[in-house]
Amino acid sequence: MNAPAPRLQLLETCFFEREVRLRMPFRFGVVTLREAPQAFVSVRIRTDDGREGLGMAAELLAPKWFDKSPALSNDDNFDQLRRAMALAAQAYAAAGAACSAFALHSAMSGEHLRRCASAGLPPLVAGFGTALLDRAIIDALLRLRGESVFAATRANRFGIDATTTPDLRGFDFDAFLATLRPAPSIAARHTVGLVDPIEGADQTDDTRVGDGLPETLREVVAGYGVDHFKLKVGGDIDADIERLRRIARVIDTLPAYRATLDGNEQYADADAVVALWQRMQATPALRRLRESILFIEQPIARSHALARDIGALAALAPVEIDESDADIDAFVQARALGYTGVSSKSCKGFYRALLNRARCAAWNAQDGATRYFMSAEDLTTQAGLCVQQDLALATLIGYTHVERNGHHYVDGMAALPRAEQLTFLGAHPDLYHDVRGSVHLAIRGGQLAIASLDTPGLGSAVLPDTHTMSERHYTA
Repeated sequence: MNAPAPRLQLLETCFFEREVRLRMPFRFGVVTLREAPQAFVSVRIRTDDGREGLGMAAELLAPKWFDKSPALSNDDNFDQLRRAMALAAQAYAAAGAACSAFALHSAMSGEHLRRCASAGLPPLVAGFGTALLDRAIIDALLRLRGESVFAATRANRFGIDATTTPDLRGFDFDAFLATLRPAPSIAARHTVGLVDPIEGADQTDDTRVGDGLPETLREVVAGYGVDHFKLKVGGDIDADIERLRRIARVIDTLPAYRATLDGNEQYADADAVVALWQRMQATPALRRLRESILFIEQPIARSHALARDIGALAALAPVEIDESDADIDAFVQARALGYTGVSSKSCKGFYRALLNRARCAAWNAQDGATRYFMSAEDLTTQAGLCVQQDLALATLIGYTHVERNGHHYVDGMAALPRAEQLTFLGAHPDLYHDVRGSVHLAIRGGQLAIASLDTPGLGSAVLPDTHTMSERHYTA
């Protein structure tokens, strides 16, 4: 049996931001993203032995994903996420007696959800607030103890139990967590956005960035050696089939590849997705691409994705929820309707990912088959602390490939102070390299080397420089 999890209190929370400008537009779902702030959360904690420590988390404030209401502007979406972080900090600071990191989360997350609902913030937005606070607190605890997230998780240093998941009552969390091991590398699954150029003919002199980094899909394949892809579809079957045909002409040149199909809630119902799949089956040029598909990601709008059984679609391909994963019970509801997968995103929560991974283990053991699964997805995580925390979580849950798009749509760390770039490069030389005077993720042969994430803290040996950021005072 593991030693009792260390107890802690949250003493202080500070917020910072940096503006992120994309080198090329990224269209997913209903939004074409060109710029957005990246939020940084810094916390100070005290453990019950009287020691104090600092930790951080970072995440892009992505518009039109957490709340896709057309009545809200991008700025409205940013403010929703800021308010969720402020409410989470307020709730955690008021928790009272010291407790384990997970006990703090489980004690306050329900109250936080209620406060967010009263403020008109949907569950995914609310979850963003606790996700950032939890990661920063975990980071602080690990730095204080000089322990990596991998070693700490195996020893259940956070005190994870079935408090928030009664369906897992009786599950041996200590035994399960002890089996989780990071890998030295992970494959980058390249996102093909809805307005991404596939071939050079798709670009003009006015639209080409010309910064020396890959732009077209063909250039990405040649430059990074990727053989895993995430293909966005937009809800118009004719347009989607034509675009998939053009994508297939490029990736079919590879000896082997794997892909996922991301609907981003753009299809009306499961029948419409079945129709798309049947068109793919009837299109000879898409045979290899269709056979490469591992799963379909959230093709149906969240407002009714969990309203009907999707058995007819699930019989054709595994289907997972992403945007419908709005709270800790969503995967259980989805399972009853025929979904077999759920995405892991750091912006939805470190603990939620581990708990859903435990569900997969429990359900697969019950069925005697590997049916239920998780995937590792990106929300334009940026080079530095943000992408490293996400990569640490992805390898922790045992995934061998992870969607990566931030490196493609943003020019690495080019906008950061050179000293900070070199600090991250020096601490994680396997993960980064210097390209034309700025630090970028190093994707070699389609792989990201991540052994250096096994370091005290949540995946990063160093922290970003808050002195070069804008301090923000978020209000609840």
